[in-house]
Amino acid sequence: MQALGIDIGGTGIKGAPVDLSTGKLLADRNKIATPQPATPEAVTEVVRQVAQSFGWTGAIGATFPGVVTSGTIRTAANLDKTWIDADAASLFGKAIGTGVTVLNDADAAGVAEMTFGAGAGVKGVVLMITFGTGVGSALFTDGLLVPNTEFGHIEIRGKDAEKRASEHGKVSHGWGWKEWAERVSEYLQHMEALLSPDLIIAGGGISKESEKWMPLLTGIRAKIVPAALLNDAGIVGAAMAATANVAAR
Repeated sequence: MQALGIDIGGTGIKGAPVDLSTGKLLADRNKIATPQPATPEAVTEVVRQVAQSFGWTGAIGATFPGVVTSGTIRTAANLDKTWIDADAASLFGKAIGTGVTVLNDADAAGVAEMTFGAGAGVKGVVLMITFGTGVGSALFTDGLLVPNTEFGHIEIRGKDAEKRASEHGKVSHGWGWKEWAERVSEYLQHMEALLSPDLIIAGGGISKESEKWMPLLTGIRAKIVPAALLNDAGIVGAAMAATANVAAR
């Protein structure tokens, strides 16, 4: 079985068809810069372009960087605030001409990793953290997803944690790997104190450079591993949601 996965981020919107039996992309992914301002109309048009680029007519799933309930957006920290209470599933579906399942971006990445990647077969508490424009989170207990955790927005030093721990924060402040790793360590220490995870999976675009910063992390007891699917995990999880409806609540 195949489905198209589209992963919406604060800086880029990317998609590809996915083989749902293996989690492999069936074509090179198409990535288009996230429009600014990232309004519902502008983002929907890019989502349509990505789907159209593959000539896709089958099942489609899409992620969103915020809380999503039954296809409706509840928070939009890194996209335009006019997304709040918008029915993304209907907007995308009308633009593309077929049904679209929408779920939180980190949840999608986590579902993919738990099925095909670093979390496959792992019991207990697994926490996936995605480092990108913001910080996303996906929490699993014995393989079951607790949706829409959005732990990137816990407060550390009076600010959203993602202001310091995101890849965007690293780039915008000009931090080196050691400086950034210190901030990621502090964030993960907070998460460990709250959740006591057995495994932490680090995803997002910066996961492909894990050897540069993971050895610098300190003060964390849980095992930490990079996402096996790297930054394709969101696409794969979105495609899985299109048929398995993991976003249903």
